Amino acid sequence: MIERHDFFSDNTAGICPEALVAFTAANRGFVASYGADPVSALAAAAIRALLDADAEVRFVSTGTAANAIALATLCPPQGAVLAHEEAHIIMHEGGAPGFFGRGLEIEPLTGRDSRIDPAALDAALARQRGAEERRPAALSLTNATEYGTVYREAMLARLCGPAKAAGLGIHLDGARLANAVAAGFDPKALARAGVDIVILGGSKAGAPFSEAIVLLNKNLAEGFDDRLKQCGQLTSKMRLLAAPWLGLLDRSGDELPWIAHARRANAMALRLADGLPFAINYPVEANAVFVTMSGAEEAALNAKGWRFARFEDGSARFVCGWATSAESVDALIADARAGA
Repeated sequence: MIERHDFFSDNTAGICPEALVAFTAANRGFVASYGADPVSALAAAAIRALLDADAEVRFVSTGTAANAIALATLCPPQGAVLAHEEAHIIMHEGGAPGFFGRGLEIEPLTGRDSRIDPAALDAALARQRGAEERRPAALSLTNATEYGTVYREAMLARLCGPAKAAGLGIHLDGARLANAVAAGFDPKALARAGVDIVILGGSKAGAPFSEAIVLLNKNLAEGFDDRLKQCGQLTSKMRLLAAPWLGLLDRSGDELPWIAHARRANAMALRLADGLPFAINYPVEANAVFVTMSGAEEAALNAKGWRFARFEDGSARFVCGWATSAESVDALIADARAGA
């Protein structure tokens, strides 16, 4: 039996063609190291254009490092980060934010479909806290969320507004921001809402191993490279982390590949949701489908080689990526219906 990881995650595929071409081109010759090279400069400029913002941009190798370093920048060791109770930084990053942040804690907030309930945020900001309690220093949002839903601009502004008024820094985990943009979210809304640091996801979008830390608040750039060095993320051959972004954000076609691939992944998720014989647990707004599935139904699909994830809420998760084909979607649907 051949195991199939088509839908386990959107990071199980290889490098998309545009990113691979740019990566290969950057591999030629000799350039300055540690980001002082023309490739890194061009990639940063492309990201600034995408977000329509004058920002500082740095490239790191993993999303966990990107999120943890960003939160450590926004939140002091004695502070707290407010985040959805099932956010990736709580459930799937092994305590990295606390490690990199020298003891910062994450305070969970409730909300349906993995989106923070504005009332829960308001309550956390308004609650009187004693000297023995952590005080919020940052708000962390995720778009698209862990459960494949998308914050629209109005919702983003509703959450960022009171957080900024209370003096909190704002971090956005954009590991799947491309999928949110493909679903209609305007990336320029991030700067308008007052987000301080955006993590722009490359790995799940087709890059080999690159996430961009975008400092929309340029005041945070002072000493930031020192922090990257301490965290082991000031890469000597930075051009190879930056180069895939030149392919992902290439403007020579009708649409940026970063968005075009995400749009296809979103479409494949809708195709999958329409065909699976299981109850869909959350709105399919990006590239993930969460379903209710029995153990016997899971075993039947596993027996045919399909691998997928079980989440904390008990859902079975199927994720479509840049390389997901209609043929693989239809094959999974056929096997699921046969075993249902």
